[in-house]
Amino acid sequence: MSTARASAPSIETPVLQQQQQPNPAEHIFQVGLGYMASMALNVAVQLRIADHLASGPKKTAELAKLTQTNEDRLYRVLRALASVGVFTEVAPHQFGLTPPAEALRSDVPDSVYPMMLWMSDPFHYRIYAEMMHSVKTGEIAFNHIYGKPVFEYLPDDPQEAAVFNNAMVNLSNMVAPAVLKAYDFSGIGTLMDVGGGHGALVACILREHPEMRGMVYDMEPVVAGARTAACSQDVLDRCEFIAGDFFQSVPAGADAIIMKHIIHDWDVEEAVQILKNCRMALRGKPGAKVLLVESVLMRDNHPNLGKFIDLEMFMFVGGRERTEEQFRDLLAASGLRLNRIVPTEAPLWVVEAVCE
Repeated sequence: MSTARASAPSIETPVLQQQQQPNPAEHIFQVGLGYMASMALNVAVQLRIADHLASGPKKTAELAKLTQTNEDRLYRVLRALASVGVFTEVAPHQFGLTPPAEALRSDVPDSVYPMMLWMSDPFHYRIYAEMMHSVKTGEIAFNHIYGKPVFEYLPDDPQEAAVFNNAMVNLSNMVAPAVLKAYDFSGIGTLMDVGGGHGALVACILREHPEMRGMVYDMEPVVAGARTAACSQDVLDRCEFIAGDFFQSVPAGADAIIMKHIIHDWDVEEAVQILKNCRMALRGKPGAKVLLVESVLMRDNHPNLGKFIDLEMFMFVGGRERTEEQFRDLLAASGLRLNRIVPTEAPLWVVEAVCE
């Protein structure tokens, strides 16, 4: 009898001829261990693994040297991510990019790198650890932990504020092309982005419509960053930046107002106040439009990113994602009428309201 061991199958050799669907227990394990995948993703994003693999697959030893990490630990993190389709182990201890991993590169047009830095940030884990408190009490978990609302907290934490603001710019850059493709902005003389952050969305729209003027309205610390962002996007000469509080008032001067992922931050009472202020800013302009770029939830069991962003809303700010019926009721309570909902290729659609 030979004492030689049979050679182990190479990484390319399939153990199973067919990929089997997980059984019910395995499915639950996948959901229950989701936080592990998220934390592993955060490690890979912070280390810019996708950028390091842009030129082709690399051995874990080389990646560990480039990122100044422990080779064994890094390998095990990447192996776990490869098991869920992020990266691929093309040979023993050698990893390459998959289409999802390509989106983690910081230098590609459709990059989600800044958004993933925010969504998988350990900062989030501290909040979500208190989900049960929020479910039992109806309170906002963030306020419970930090003693103040998130938008009051962020100016005191410049590092997290930068991660958040970069993520919001990233989201605008992801959503803007889909919105521009789906919605016709022609005929709008001046468009105001209320809660416009660093001005990324309105800048994209202005570039496509050289005859249009823009306004960005947000809190003073945010507007300061918006001016810089707009300068880099060559639209400063057509864009006005105004600081203020949209709960108090919204400035006049625009022909239409757009808000991306703003109304979802607030429950009914606060959302109605913002929308009423927008309607007042457009008074005297019959048929003027208020455009909400938001998730629109469907009443089904299909996967929907908005249903998870909805959890983020009640954990961080007390807001919610909404169905078409909920948007209709919210707008009616604000003196506006839901005219139509325009689907886009992005997770966010355009909810078009008109002034009565």
